Amino acid sequence: MSVTRRHALVRGGALGVGIAFSGALSELFAGTAAAQQLGHSGYGPLRPDPNGLLDLPEGFRYRVLSREGDPLRSGEGPVPSNHDGMAALAGRRGKARVVHLVRNHENRANGRIGVPTVEGLTYDPAGKGGCTALTLDSRGAVLSERVGIAGTAVNCAGGPTPWHTWLTCEETEDKAGTSGYTKDHGFIFEVDPADPHRTGAVPLTAMGRFQHEAVAVDPRTGIVYETEDAFVQPFGLFYRFLPRKPLGGTGSLRAGGRLQAMRVPGLPDLSSVQEPGACFDGVEWVDVPDPLAAETPVRLQDFGRKGVTRAQKLEGCYWGDRCVYFVSSFARSAEGSAGDHFGQIWRYDPRDRSLTLVVVFGPDTDVQLPGESPDNICLAPSGGLMVCEDGNGAQHVYGVTRGGEVYTLARNRQNIGTPEEPEWGEFAGVAFSPDGATMYVNCYTPGTTFAVTGPWRR
Repeated sequence: MSVTRRHALVRGGALGVGIAFSGALSELFAGTAAAQQLGHSGYGPLRPDPNGLLDLPEGFRYRVLSREGDPLRSGEGPVPSNHDGMAALAGRRGKARVVHLVRNHENRANGRIGVPTVEGLTYDPAGKGGCTALTLDSRGAVLSERVGIAGTAVNCAGGPTPWHTWLTCEETEDKAGTSGYTKDHGFIFEVDPADPHRTGAVPLTAMGRFQHEAVAVDPRTGIVYETEDAFVQPFGLFYRFLPRKPLGGTGSLRAGGRLQAMRVPGLPDLSSVQEPGACFDGVEWVDVPDPLAAETPVRLQDFGRKGVTRAQKLEGCYWGDRCVYFVSSFARSAEGSAGDHFGQIWRYDPRDRSLTLVVVFGPDTDVQLPGESPDNICLAPSGGLMVCEDGNGAQHVYGVTRGGEVYTLARNRQNIGTPEEPEWGEFAGVAFSPDGATMYVNCYTPGTTFAVTGPWRR
């Protein structure tokens, strides 16, 4: 199937979707009953927000849950900047059901507002990154907001665990002595949003030290899959971590395990594949020689004469049905990739060790319209895929239905440029409440967390 969709309505008028893609979209939604029945083409035109924050279709509403610079409800300091990856986890406070939102802050050493340091939750006092955690009641009201972990760096994405904690990923390889840091960075940390002191600030060193992006946990085996967002050659790798205590609950990943990198025989660069449905059997996994990268970054280490498989900008990662899906946000031959695209979504099936290219986005894309550079993704409970856009021009949250329909759901209206040269921050961290009634999403800058409700098709 090769399709250029024209169903999304942008800026209140009927403008074309900027995305061109090919592939079997239904593949992304395997195993979800709602997705198998979905057939809509969106929710109609976006309505300009008079408050200049978030454009939504008619009937949808947003609430600002948290905004950078405002005081954290815990009194620990201001809400940090650079809101990135996020998860919504079911929980309880006494007998009442609550939702725990755990949110990354991708602050570098020069971040505007760092995550406040808190005793027992701080890894490196010089690090400005970390996570904050919000607890919401059944009506969506914010009950609490506090630091989840501090003193980390460039916390980009991550992923939830089957035991309802969050694995936050540092997208950096900076070592102690760089940018004023007192400790090495580039690790994964576990955060319990219900009780952050239960997890503390312990790096999961066996899971590797590299430019982490996102993770997904196989709920049957406990194997953790990890993406590496490497910007320049040699590009990032796709990893799996075999825990010593699989599915052992909170803190179990500290017991260590084995880190391996994916090798697809005869395929050194994923961007060279342009035909959706292309399948590669016999995927191999190669032990990482030095997961801590004490002397040499992991992707530069010696994996033998057969090497490993690489891709530019490996980002989103999630588990669906019995497979793991991961995103290459873009590839540019001018920067050293073997091919060009505005996004690929791949599926790895551990049962038969096969890798399949499911969807290719672009590169025939208008950056002012939705569809460029997919980043964070999640499965919507109504069926379909929700995608955060991270590229140039206007920034959207857009949906992709099982039938291949692309539609806009939200557009960022917060202009961080000038009236003459407008600029909008990316979206990140899209997630749905456990009951599917609310979509949560972050605007990266100015850091803003939204809760979106409306007539979701169920």
